[in-house]
Amino acid sequence: MPIASNDRPFASDDDPRRTGAAGAGSAAAARATGSVDGAARVAKRVQAVPGSGIRRFFDIIASMDHVISLGVGEPDFVTPWPISEAAIRAIEQGHTHYTSNLGLLELREAIARDLERRYGIEWDPRDEMLITTGVSEGLDLAARAIINPGDEVIVADPSYAAHAPAIALAGGVPVSIKTEAAQGFVLDPSDVEAAITPGTRALLIAYPSNPTGAVLDRPTLEALADIARRHDLLIISDEIYDRLVYGGAVHTPIAALPGMKNRTITLGGFSKSHAMTGWRVGWAAAPPDLFGGMLKIHQYAMMSAPTVAQYAALEAIRAGEEYVVSMREEYDRRRQLMWRGFNDLGLACSEPRGAFYAFPSVAQTGYDDETFAEQLLISEQVAVVPGSAFGAAGAGHVRACYATSYEDIEEALRRIRRFLHHAPMAK
Repeated sequence: MPIASNDRPFASDDDPRRTGAAGAGSAAAARATGSVDGAARVAKRVQAVPGSGIRRFFDIIASMDHVISLGVGEPDFVTPWPISEAAIRAIEQGHTHYTSNLGLLELREAIARDLERRYGIEWDPRDEMLITTGVSEGLDLAARAIINPGDEVIVADPSYAAHAPAIALAGGVPVSIKTEAAQGFVLDPSDVEAAITPGTRALLIAYPSNPTGAVLDRPTLEALADIARRHDLLIISDEIYDRLVYGGAVHTPIAALPGMKNRTITLGGFSKSHAMTGWRVGWAAAPPDLFGGMLKIHQYAMMSAPTVAQYAALEAIRAGEEYVVSMREEYDRRRQLMWRGFNDLGLACSEPRGAFYAFPSVAQTGYDDETFAEQLLISEQVAVVPGSAFGAAGAGHVRACYATSYEDIEEALRRIRRFLHHAPMAK
């Protein structure tokens, strides 16, 4: 399977592959400027953000053959043809110029209608909705629009690897709240409230969760909303996996709860639900004052999301529902195989109720999570991601993505079983 994902790392400057002309050029540039410490030329807030804990494993994968990758966080499905065809028509019709900074009005209107139909939330597509270059840009815009230097933002641990860095790069201070496997990796509202200080500005929530597959139930969501109202907190809600919930789980946007729409920035998109990762189109919805701040940054940083991708997304809203349902059903089939398979192997795994990840514990193998992932890849050519890449609370777990074929998951489980026979605890 090809390795193609937002998780894919670029080689770092100390990567041994960076020793040719590019490396020589960098050294020459440093000599020409008289710079001894290249890091001194990088802003301190950037230096303070650690590099991705995922990247070295993908460097290894790229050099190997016959790897079964359970590491890449994107659908293995190709974008449904009618969606791609709409993009081709857009090119044929000459729709290759900038759109409004806000994005295509037709697309914003279609998204607003869809959100009202599914969740009962009414967003004004003209004054409260922005088309972004993926949810990644939406996250950056939200953080930069609301965070003042030193503001604290509460975030679950473990969580998507970009959440805490987005806060830090905006000048804020991420405050991690540990979540536990025994509670399904769901934020405990009492822990959130205990972490609030006079410097707390916002709470970032991201459910269904990457990497754990957790989904917030309604009582927990209502308790978090109550905390936000009482402490006058803003909410950034990353809902990119909102269409991927299983086993009777229900996703409720926090903005749908009483009094929450006016304090919530909601982020969503098409990458996961419609198999459109490479199209780079998402959306952000926010109350007018926060929306205005995000739009200002977007105007200068991005101008507008890719036009052809916006036409593809419009077709995804209009005619993509049957594909969403079909892909979700297949993910559910794979989900059940994977999490039950891990438990059968003795790798304790809470049931993932959303997204397309399982997060089993590997602590009982005698390996830490990084060593487990590295040794499994080297000895059995199965790729998983160390849980510690998603925060300190992820240590002792690995993330395994079931957005790959059922047959590959079956074979990966067979290889993992063989690997476990040679693990330290098996001896």
